[in-house]
Amino acid sequence: MSNLLQRITVNPKQCGGRPCIRSMIIRISDVLDLFAAGLSSEQILEEMPDLEIDDLKAILDGSSTQT
Repeated sequence: MSNLLQRITVNPKQCGGRPCIRSMIIRISDVLDLFAAGLSSEQILEEMPDLEIDDLKAILDGSSTQT
């Protein structure tokens, strides 16, 4: 498992147990929705200034390994 994937956290008491980034209340699905809407990494980082580029890499890496 990549070190980047350690940025993805799951807490049953937070966000309904959905995967988030670094225990923040930023759900992975919300970031993926922004990518799906056509936003670039730079635009997402502007929209969500608490995120880091490695967070986005972890989200994309994690979503590509899901089956």
